[in-house]
Amino acid sequence: MKLNDTIVALATPSGAGAIAIIRVSGPEAISIVSPVFKAKSGKKLEDQPSHTLHLGNVIDAERIIDEVLVSVFRAPKSYTGEETIEISCHGSPYIQQEIIQLMIRKGCRSAEAGEFTLRAFLNGKMDLSQAEAVADLISSENQASHQMAMQQMRGGFSNEIQRLRQELLDFASLIELELDFAEEDVEFANRNQFKELIARIQQVLKRLIDSFATGNVLKNGIPVAIVGEPNVGKSTLLNSLLNEERAIVSEIAGTTRDTIEDEMAIGGVGFRFIDTAGIRETQDVVESIGIKRTFEKISQAQVVVFLLNAEKFKELSSEFKIEIEKIKNKFPQKPLLIIANKTDRIEETERERLIQELEIISENNERSQFLLLSAKTGSGVEELKDKLLDFVNTGELRNNNTIVTNSRHYNALLQSLEEINKVQDGLNSNLSGDLLAIDIRQALYHFGEITGEITNDDLLGNIFANFCIGK
Repeated sequence: MKLNDTIVALATPSGAGAIAIIRVSGPEAISIVSPVFKAKSGKKLEDQPSHTLHLGNVIDAERIIDEVLVSVFRAPKSYTGEETIEISCHGSPYIQQEIIQLMIRKGCRSAEAGEFTLRAFLNGKMDLSQAEAVADLISSENQASHQMAMQQMRGGFSNEIQRLRQELLDFASLIELELDFAEEDVEFANRNQFKELIARIQQVLKRLIDSFATGNVLKNGIPVAIVGEPNVGKSTLLNSLLNEERAIVSEIAGTTRDTIEDEMAIGGVGFRFIDTAGIRETQDVVESIGIKRTFEKISQAQVVVFLLNAEKFKELSSEFKIEIEKIKNKFPQKPLLIIANKTDRIEETERERLIQELEIISENNERSQFLLLSAKTGSGVEELKDKLLDFVNTGELRNNNTIVTNSRHYNALLQSLEEINKVQDGLNSNLSGDLLAIDIRQALYHFGEITGEITNDDLLGNIFANFCIGK
Protein backbone atom coordinates (compact mmCIF):
# COMPACT_ATOMS: atom_id res chain seq x y z
CA MET A 1 0.00 0.00 0.00
CA LYS A 2 1.53 3.32 -1.10
CA LEU A 3 0.28 6.02 1.25
CA ASN A 4 1.37 8.94 -0.95
CA ASP A 5 -0.94 7.89 -3.82
CA THR A 6 -4.26 9.53 -4.54
CA ILE A 7 -7.00 7.00 -3.85
CA VAL A 8 -10.65 6.67 -4.82
CA ALA A 9 -13.54 4.54 -3.54
CA LEU A 10 -17.28 4.49 -3.11
CA ALA A 11 -18.00 5.84 0.39
CA THR A 12 -21.64 4.75 0.47
CA PRO A 13 -23.02 1.17 0.26
CA SER A 14 -22.84 -0.42 -3.17
CA GLY A 15 -26.03 -0.90 -5.15
CA ALA A 16 -28.76 1.38 -6.44
CA GLY A 17 -29.99 4.30 -4.35
CA ALA A 18 -31.04 7.93 -4.50
CA ILE A 19 -27.46 9.21 -4.22
CA ALA A 20 -23.95 7.81 -3.86
CA ILE A 21 -20.76 9.45 -2.61
CA ILE A 22 -17.39 8.82 -4.20
CA ARG A 23 -14.39 9.89 -2.12
CA VAL A 24 -11.04 10.92 -3.60
CA SER A 25 -8.12 11.60 -1.22
CA GLY A 26 -4.44 12.31 -1.68
CA PRO A 27 -2.00 14.99 -2.86
CA GLU A 28 -3.45 15.07 -6.40
CA ALA A 29 -7.15 14.80 -5.48
CA ILE A 30 -8.18 18.30 -6.57
CA SER A 31 -5.94 18.39 -9.65
CA ILE A 32 -7.29 15.01 -10.84
CA VAL A 33 -10.98 15.87 -10.36
CA SER A 34 -10.79 19.46 -11.64
CA PRO A 35 -10.34 18.73 -15.40
CA VAL A 36 -13.32 16.32 -15.49
CA PHE A 37 -15.68 18.58 -13.53
CA LYS A 38 -17.45 21.53 -15.16
CA ALA A 39 -19.08 23.74 -12.54
CA LYS A 40 -22.36 25.49 -13.38
CA SER A 41 -20.79 28.69 -12.05
CA GLY A 42 -17.86 28.42 -14.47
CA LYS A 43 -15.36 28.53 -11.58
CA LYS A 44 -12.31 26.27 -11.59
CA LEU A 45 -12.26 23.69 -8.82
CA GLU A 46 -8.57 24.22 -7.98
CA ASP A 47 -9.29 27.86 -7.11
CA GLN A 48 -12.03 27.09 -4.57
CA PRO A 49 -11.53 27.26 -0.80
CA SER A 50 -11.96 24.37 1.61
CA HIS A 51 -15.39 23.25 2.78
CA THR A 52 -17.29 24.50 -0.25
CA LEU A 53 -19.92 22.80 -2.44
CA HIS A 54 -20.12 23.07 -6.21
CA LEU A 55 -22.86 21.95 -8.62
CA GLY A 56 -21.81 20.79 -12.06
CA ASN A 57 -21.27 17.90 -14.45
CA VAL A 58 -18.69 15.12 -14.48
CA ILE A 59 -17.57 14.72 -18.09
CA ASP A 60 -15.47 12.17 -19.94
CA ALA A 61 -14.17 13.99 -23.03
CA GLU A 62 -17.39 15.47 -24.41
CA ARG A 63 -19.71 12.95 -22.76
CA ILE A 64 -21.63 14.00 -19.64
CA ILE A 65 -21.66 11.14 -17.12
CA ASP A 66 -23.80 12.79 -14.44
CA GLU A 67 -24.84 16.02 -12.77
CA VAL A 68 -23.13 16.01 -9.38
CA LEU A 69 -22.38 18.01 -6.25
CA VAL A 70 -18.65 18.23 -5.45
CA SER A 71 -17.37 18.93 -1.90
CA VAL A 72 -13.88 20.39 -1.50
CA PHE A 73 -11.83 19.70 1.65
CA ARG A 74 -8.32 21.09 1.67
CA ALA A 75 -5.50 19.63 3.77
CA PRO A 76 -5.25 19.41 6.70
CA LYS A 77 -8.95 20.21 7.30
CA SER A 78 -10.34 16.93 6.00
CA TYR A 79 -11.15 13.48 7.36
CA THR A 80 -7.84 12.05 6.16
CA GLY A 81 -5.81 15.23 6.67
CA GLU A 82 -5.12 15.24 2.91
CA GLU A 83 -6.60 17.05 -0.07
CA THR A 84 -10.02 15.43 -0.41
CA ILE A 85 -12.89 15.60 -2.89
CA GLU A 86 -16.30 13.98 -2.34
CA ILE A 87 -18.53 13.57 -5.38
CA SER A 88 -22.25 13.18 -4.67
CA CYS A 89 -23.78 11.58 -7.74
CA HIS A 90 -27.01 9.78 -8.59
CA GLY A 91 -27.11 6.29 -7.10
CA SER A 92 -27.05 4.23 -10.29
CA PRO A 93 -24.39 1.49 -10.06
CA TYR A 94 -23.49 2.27 -13.68
CA ILE A 95 -22.87 5.96 -12.89
CA GLN A 96 -20.86 5.07 -9.78
CA GLN A 97 -18.54 2.77 -11.72
CA GLU A 98 -18.20 5.18 -14.65
CA ILE A 99 -17.00 7.96 -12.32
CA ILE A 100 -14.67 5.66 -10.34
CA GLN A 101 -13.12 4.24 -13.52
CA LEU A 102 -12.69 7.77 -14.88
CA MET A 103 -10.81 8.78 -11.71
CA ILE A 104 -8.57 5.71 -12.02
CA ARG A 105 -7.76 6.52 -15.67
CA LYS A 106 -6.84 10.05 -14.60
CA GLY A 107 -4.34 8.83 -12.00
CA CYS A 108 -6.14 7.55 -8.91
CA ARG A 109 -5.69 4.15 -7.31
CA SER A 110 -8.55 2.09 -5.85
CA ALA A 111 -8.51 2.44 -2.06
CA GLU A 112 -7.83 -0.59 0.13
CA ALA A 113 -10.15 -1.54 3.01
CA GLY A 114 -9.91 1.10 5.75
CA GLU A 115 -7.30 3.14 3.89
CA PHE A 116 -9.04 6.50 4.37
CA THR A 117 -9.15 5.97 8.15
CA LEU A 118 -5.58 4.61 8.16
CA ARG A 119 -4.43 7.84 6.52
CA ALA A 120 -6.42 9.84 9.09
CA PHE A 121 -4.51 7.99 11.84
CA LEU A 122 -1.10 8.39 10.18
CA ASN A 123 -1.76 12.10 9.61
CA GLY A 124 -2.64 12.66 13.28
CA LYS A 125 -6.36 13.27 12.79
CA MET A 126 -7.17 10.56 15.36
CA ASP A 127 -5.32 8.04 17.49
CA LEU A 128 -5.52 4.27 16.96
CA SER A 129 -8.26 3.60 19.51
CA GLN A 130 -10.40 6.32 17.90
CA ALA A 131 -9.76 4.81 14.45
CA GLU A 132 -10.93 1.41 15.71
CA ALA A 133 -14.05 3.07 17.14
CA VAL A 134 -14.95 4.19 13.59
CA ALA A 135 -15.45 0.53 12.61
CA ASP A 136 -17.48 -0.08 15.79
CA LEU A 137 -19.66 2.95 15.03
CA ILE A 138 -20.38 1.73 11.50
CA SER A 139 -21.37 -1.72 12.79
CA SER A 140 -23.40 -0.48 15.80
CA GLU A 141 -26.94 -1.87 15.73
CA ASN A 142 -28.42 -0.48 18.93
CA GLN A 143 -28.23 2.54 21.23
CA ALA A 144 -25.76 0.96 23.67
CA SER A 145 -23.17 -0.06 21.05
CA HIS A 146 -23.61 3.30 19.30
CA GLN A 147 -23.08 5.23 22.55
CA MET A 148 -19.93 3.26 23.43
CA ALA A 149 -18.46 3.74 19.95
CA MET A 150 -19.21 7.48 19.99
CA GLN A 151 -17.68 7.86 23.45
CA GLN A 152 -14.50 6.13 22.28
CA MET A 153 -14.38 7.99 18.96
CA ARG A 154 -14.60 11.32 20.82
CA GLY A 155 -11.43 10.25 22.65
CA GLY A 156 -12.84 9.39 26.09
CA PHE A 157 -10.83 6.18 26.41
CA SER A 158 -7.64 7.40 24.75
CA ASN A 159 -7.65 10.66 26.76
CA GLU A 160 -7.75 8.67 29.98
CA ILE A 161 -4.88 6.46 28.85
CA GLN A 162 -2.82 9.40 27.60
CA ARG A 163 -3.19 11.24 30.94
CA LEU A 164 -1.92 8.21 32.84
CA ARG A 165 0.89 7.67 30.33
CA GLN A 166 2.02 11.30 30.57
CA GLU A 167 2.10 11.26 34.38
CA LEU A 168 4.05 8.01 34.35
CA LEU A 169 6.38 9.41 31.69
CA ASP A 170 7.10 12.48 33.84
CA PHE A 171 8.18 10.30 36.75
CA ALA A 172 10.12 8.00 34.40
CA SER A 173 12.07 11.04 33.17
CA LEU A 174 13.03 11.95 36.72
CA ILE A 175 14.16 8.39 37.46
CA GLU A 176 16.16 8.30 34.22
CA LEU A 177 17.72 11.60 35.31
CA GLU A 178 18.77 10.02 38.61
CA LEU A 179 20.76 7.45 36.65
CA ASP A 180 22.92 10.26 35.26
CA PHE A 181 23.80 11.30 38.83
CA ALA A 182 24.20 7.78 40.27
CA GLU A 183 27.54 8.65 41.91
CA GLU A 184 25.98 11.58 43.82
CA ASP A 185 23.21 9.27 45.22
CA VAL A 186 20.40 11.82 44.72
CA GLU A 187 16.66 11.31 44.19
CA PHE A 188 14.75 13.59 41.83
CA ALA A 189 11.58 11.46 41.88
CA ASN A 190 9.72 11.63 45.19
CA ARG A 191 9.10 7.98 46.05
CA ASN A 192 5.97 8.65 48.13
CA GLN A 193 4.37 10.65 45.33
CA PHE A 194 5.40 7.93 42.90
CA LYS A 195 3.70 5.27 45.07
CA GLU A 196 0.50 7.37 45.08
CA LEU A 197 0.63 7.64 41.27
CA ILE A 198 1.17 3.90 40.86
CA ALA A 199 -1.78 3.17 43.20
CA ARG A 200 -4.00 5.53 41.17
CA ILE A 201 -2.90 3.98 37.86
CA GLN A 202 -3.66 0.51 39.25
CA GLN A 203 -7.13 1.64 40.29
CA VAL A 204 -7.93 3.10 36.85
CA LEU A 205 -6.53 0.08 35.00
CA LYS A 206 -8.56 -2.34 37.13
CA ARG A 207 -11.73 -0.33 36.51
CA LEU A 208 -11.11 -0.32 32.74
CA ILE A 209 -10.30 -4.04 32.72
CA ASP A 210 -13.46 -4.84 34.71
CA SER A 211 -15.55 -2.76 32.30
CA PHE A 212 -14.62 -5.11 29.44
CA ALA A 213 -17.01 -7.77 30.73
CA THR A 214 -19.88 -5.28 30.40
CA GLY A 215 -18.63 -3.63 27.24
CA ASN A 216 -18.07 -6.84 25.33
CA VAL A 217 -21.59 -8.18 25.86
CA LEU A 218 -23.19 -4.78 25.20
CA LYS A 219 -21.24 -4.47 21.97
CA ASN A 220 -22.05 -7.98 20.71
CA GLY A 221 -25.52 -8.36 22.22
CA ILE A 222 -26.32 -9.87 25.62
CA PRO A 223 -26.88 -13.63 25.19
CA VAL A 224 -30.06 -14.89 26.88
CA ALA A 225 -30.65 -18.66 26.96
CA ILE A 226 -34.32 -19.74 27.00
CA VAL A 227 -34.38 -23.20 28.60
CA GLY A 228 -36.86 -25.63 30.12
CA GLU A 229 -38.60 -28.94 29.54
CA PRO A 230 -40.06 -29.76 26.11
CA ASN A 231 -43.33 -28.13 25.10
CA VAL A 232 -43.38 -25.41 27.79
CA GLY A 233 -43.52 -22.64 25.17
CA LYS A 234 -39.87 -21.67 24.64
CA SER A 235 -40.28 -21.21 20.89
CA THR A 236 -43.59 -19.39 21.37
CA LEU A 237 -41.86 -17.00 23.78
CA LEU A 238 -39.05 -16.36 21.28
CA ASN A 239 -41.60 -15.62 18.56
CA SER A 240 -43.54 -13.32 20.93
CA LEU A 241 -40.39 -11.38 21.86
CA LEU A 242 -39.34 -10.96 18.23
CA ASN A 243 -42.91 -10.41 17.05
CA GLU A 244 -42.42 -12.86 14.19
CA GLU A 245 -42.66 -16.61 13.51
CA ARG A 246 -38.94 -17.27 13.95
CA ALA A 247 -39.17 -20.76 15.51
CA ILE A 248 -41.44 -23.73 14.70
CA VAL A 249 -44.21 -24.12 17.29
CA SER A 250 -45.92 -27.50 17.76
CA GLU A 251 -47.80 -29.46 20.43
CA ILE A 252 -45.34 -32.31 19.77
CA ALA A 253 -42.64 -32.41 22.45
CA GLY A 254 -39.05 -32.13 21.18
CA THR A 255 -39.85 -29.98 18.11
CA THR A 256 -36.72 -27.84 18.65
CA ARG A 257 -33.73 -30.12 18.03
CA ASP A 258 -31.06 -27.41 17.79
CA THR A 259 -30.55 -23.89 19.11
CA ILE A 260 -32.21 -20.98 17.29
CA GLU A 261 -30.77 -17.48 17.76
CA ASP A 262 -32.02 -14.02 16.93
CA GLU A 263 -31.39 -10.48 18.14
CA MET A 264 -33.49 -7.50 19.18
CA ALA A 265 -32.95 -4.21 21.00
CA ILE A 266 -34.67 -3.54 24.33
CA GLY A 267 -34.32 -0.09 25.82
CA GLY A 268 -31.43 0.62 23.44
CA VAL A 269 -29.50 -2.50 24.54
CA GLY A 270 -28.99 -5.45 22.18
CA PHE A 271 -30.11 -8.90 23.35
CA ARG A 272 -29.33 -12.19 21.60
CA PHE A 273 -32.05 -14.71 22.42
CA ILE A 274 -31.22 -18.41 22.15
CA ASP A 275 -34.13 -20.86 21.92
CA THR A 276 -32.78 -24.22 23.07
CA ALA A 277 -33.87 -27.85 22.84
CA GLY A 278 -36.12 -29.01 25.69
CA ILE A 279 -34.32 -30.65 28.63
CA ARG A 280 -35.51 -34.23 29.22
CA GLU A 281 -34.34 -37.85 29.20
CA THR A 282 -34.50 -39.14 25.61
CA GLN A 283 -33.26 -42.01 23.46
CA ASP A 284 -33.40 -39.88 20.31
CA VAL A 285 -29.78 -39.33 19.21
CA VAL A 286 -30.46 -36.01 17.42
CA GLU A 287 -32.50 -34.64 20.32
CA SER A 288 -29.75 -35.70 22.77
CA ILE A 289 -27.23 -33.66 20.81
CA GLY A 290 -29.61 -30.68 20.98
CA ILE A 291 -29.94 -31.05 24.77
CA LYS A 292 -26.15 -31.18 25.11
CA ARG A 293 -25.93 -27.95 23.17
CA THR A 294 -28.55 -26.44 25.48
CA PHE A 295 -26.18 -26.75 28.44
CA GLU A 296 -23.34 -25.33 26.34
CA LYS A 297 -25.50 -22.29 25.57
CA ILE A 298 -26.38 -21.87 29.25
CA SER A 299 -22.65 -21.64 30.04
CA GLN A 300 -22.22 -18.97 27.33
CA ALA A 301 -25.31 -16.93 28.27
CA GLN A 302 -25.30 -13.83 30.47
CA VAL A 303 -28.89 -14.42 31.57
CA VAL A 304 -30.82 -17.70 31.84
CA VAL A 305 -34.59 -17.72 31.32
CA PHE A 306 -36.09 -20.97 32.67
CA LEU A 307 -39.63 -21.72 31.51
CA LEU A 308 -42.15 -23.97 33.19
CA ASN A 309 -45.69 -24.93 32.21
CA ALA A 310 -48.03 -23.27 34.72
CA GLU A 311 -50.70 -25.90 33.96
CA LYS A 312 -48.45 -28.80 35.00
CA PHE A 313 -46.48 -27.12 37.79
CA LYS A 314 -48.12 -29.18 40.54
CA GLU A 315 -47.13 -32.54 39.05
CA LEU A 316 -43.70 -31.34 37.93
CA SER A 317 -42.76 -29.11 40.87
CA SER A 318 -40.31 -31.53 42.55
CA GLU A 319 -38.51 -32.33 39.25
CA PHE A 320 -38.57 -28.66 38.34
CA LYS A 321 -36.94 -27.68 41.65
CA ILE A 322 -34.18 -30.22 41.05
CA GLU A 323 -33.45 -28.75 37.58
CA ILE A 324 -33.42 -25.21 39.00
CA GLU A 325 -30.97 -26.21 41.73
CA LYS A 326 -28.72 -27.85 39.12
CA ILE A 327 -28.50 -24.59 37.17
CA LYS A 328 -28.03 -22.50 40.33
CA ASN A 329 -25.23 -24.75 41.58
CA LYS A 330 -23.49 -25.08 38.23
CA PHE A 331 -23.81 -21.39 37.27
CA PRO A 332 -24.11 -19.50 40.59
CA GLN A 333 -23.16 -16.11 39.11
CA LYS A 334 -25.68 -16.14 36.26
CA PRO A 335 -28.92 -14.17 36.68
CA LEU A 336 -31.82 -16.64 36.56
CA LEU A 337 -35.33 -15.61 35.56
CA ILE A 338 -37.95 -18.29 36.27
CA ILE A 339 -41.02 -17.86 34.08
CA ALA A 340 -44.34 -19.60 34.52
CA ASN A 341 -45.80 -19.72 31.02
CA LYS A 342 -49.35 -20.52 29.83
CA THR A 343 -50.89 -18.66 32.79
CA ASP A 344 -53.88 -17.82 30.59
CA ARG A 345 -54.98 -21.46 31.09
CA ILE A 346 -55.06 -21.58 34.93
CA GLU A 347 -57.57 -20.38 37.54
CA GLU A 348 -56.86 -17.49 39.94
CA THR A 349 -56.45 -19.82 42.94
CA GLU A 350 -53.83 -21.85 41.07
CA ARG A 351 -52.14 -18.61 40.07
CA GLU A 352 -51.85 -17.48 43.72
CA ARG A 353 -50.44 -20.85 44.81
CA LEU A 354 -47.96 -20.75 41.92
CA ILE A 355 -46.73 -17.31 43.01
CA GLN A 356 -46.21 -18.55 46.58
CA GLU A 357 -44.18 -21.54 45.37
CA LEU A 358 -42.01 -19.41 43.07
CA GLU A 359 -41.38 -16.91 45.86
CA ILE A 360 -39.98 -19.73 48.01
CA ILE A 361 -37.75 -20.96 45.16
CA SER A 362 -36.43 -17.45 44.41
CA GLU A 363 -36.00 -16.04 47.92
CA ASN A 364 -32.78 -17.93 48.70
CA ASN A 365 -30.96 -16.60 45.68
CA GLU A 366 -30.65 -12.85 45.06
CA ARG A 367 -29.81 -13.45 41.41
CA SER A 368 -33.11 -15.30 40.84
CA GLN A 369 -36.44 -13.69 40.00
CA PHE A 370 -39.75 -15.05 38.74
CA LEU A 371 -42.48 -13.87 36.42
CA LEU A 372 -45.88 -15.08 35.22
CA LEU A 373 -46.80 -14.63 31.58
CA SER A 374 -48.55 -16.04 28.56
CA ALA A 375 -46.31 -16.18 25.51
CA LYS A 376 -49.32 -17.04 23.35
CA THR A 377 -51.39 -13.95 24.30
CA GLY A 378 -48.39 -11.68 24.94
CA SER A 379 -49.45 -10.95 28.52
CA GLY A 380 -46.35 -10.26 30.66
CA VAL A 381 -43.92 -10.04 27.74
CA GLU A 382 -43.28 -6.33 28.29
CA GLU A 383 -42.62 -7.00 31.98
CA LEU A 384 -40.12 -9.67 30.89
CA LYS A 385 -38.27 -7.08 28.79
CA ASP A 386 -38.12 -4.73 31.79
CA LYS A 387 -36.68 -7.49 33.99
CA LEU A 388 -34.03 -8.34 31.40
CA LEU A 389 -32.94 -4.70 31.37
CA ASP A 390 -32.78 -4.74 35.19
CA PHE A 391 -30.37 -7.67 35.02
CA VAL A 392 -27.98 -5.71 32.82
CA ASN A 393 -25.56 -3.39 34.52
CA THR A 394 -25.77 -0.31 32.30
CA GLY A 395 -24.94 2.20 35.04
CA GLU A 396 -21.53 2.90 33.53
CA LEU A 397 -23.18 3.51 30.17
CA ARG A 398 -25.74 5.94 31.60
CA ASN A 399 -23.00 7.84 33.46
CA ASN A 400 -20.83 8.10 30.33
CA ASN A 401 -18.02 6.22 32.05
CA THR A 402 -15.33 4.75 29.82
CA ILE A 403 -16.19 1.17 28.84
CA VAL A 404 -13.63 -1.05 27.10
CA THR A 405 -15.11 -3.06 24.22
CA ASN A 406 -12.01 -3.98 22.20
CA SER A 407 -10.13 -7.21 23.01
CA ARG A 408 -6.84 -5.68 21.79
CA HIS A 409 -7.23 -2.83 24.27
CA TYR A 410 -8.20 -5.30 26.99
CA ASN A 411 -5.03 -7.37 26.47
CA ALA A 412 -2.84 -4.25 26.42
CA LEU A 413 -4.45 -3.07 29.68
CA LEU A 414 -3.76 -6.46 31.31
CA GLN A 415 -0.12 -6.26 30.25
CA SER A 416 0.11 -2.64 31.47
CA LEU A 417 -1.28 -3.62 34.87
CA GLU A 418 1.19 -6.50 35.12
CA GLU A 419 4.11 -4.10 34.55
CA ILE A 420 2.66 -1.49 36.95
CA ASN A 421 2.38 -4.20 39.63
CA LYS A 422 6.07 -4.96 39.09
CA VAL A 423 6.87 -1.25 39.54
CA GLN A 424 4.90 -1.25 42.81
CA ASP A 425 6.78 -4.35 44.04
CA GLY A 426 10.04 -2.63 43.14
CA LEU A 427 9.11 0.51 45.08
CA ASN A 428 8.11 -1.54 48.12
CA SER A 429 11.44 -3.38 47.93
CA ASN A 430 13.44 -0.14 47.49
CA LEU A 431 14.66 -1.34 44.12
CA SER A 432 17.26 0.79 42.39
CA GLY A 433 16.20 3.36 39.79
CA ASP A 434 17.76 1.51 36.84
CA LEU A 435 15.71 -1.63 37.56
CA LEU A 436 12.53 0.40 38.17
CA ALA A 437 13.06 2.13 34.82
CA ILE A 438 12.91 -1.22 32.96
CA ASP A 439 9.38 -2.02 34.19
CA ILE A 440 8.23 1.58 33.70
CA ARG A 441 9.37 1.50 30.08
CA GLN A 442 7.41 -1.70 29.51
CA ALA A 443 4.25 -0.18 31.04
CA LEU A 444 4.68 2.91 28.82
CA TYR A 445 5.10 0.61 25.82
CA HIS A 446 1.76 -1.13 26.44
CA PHE A 447 0.00 2.22 27.01
CA GLY A 448 1.40 3.39 23.68
CA GLU A 449 0.09 0.27 21.93
CA ILE A 450 -3.48 1.29 22.77
CA THR A 451 -3.32 4.82 21.36
CA GLY A 452 -1.02 3.94 18.46
CA GLU A 453 2.05 5.82 19.65
CA ILE A 454 3.77 2.46 19.26
CA THR A 455 2.71 0.45 16.19
CA ASN A 456 3.99 -1.91 13.53
CA ASP A 457 2.80 -2.79 10.04
CA ASP A 458 1.32 -6.14 11.11
CA LEU A 459 -0.79 -4.50 13.83
CA LEU A 460 -2.12 -1.83 11.47
CA GLY A 461 -2.76 -4.41 8.78
CA ASN A 462 -4.84 -6.56 11.14
CA ILE A 463 -6.88 -3.61 12.42
CA PHE A 464 -7.70 -1.94 9.12
CA ALA A 465 -8.29 -5.18 7.24
CA ASN A 466 -11.62 -5.38 9.11
CA PHE A 467 -12.82 -2.04 7.72
CA CYS A 468 -15.03 -1.68 4.68
CA ILE A 469 -13.79 -0.24 1.39
CA GLY A 470 -14.40 3.51 1.29
CA LYS A 471 -13.83 4.05 5.00
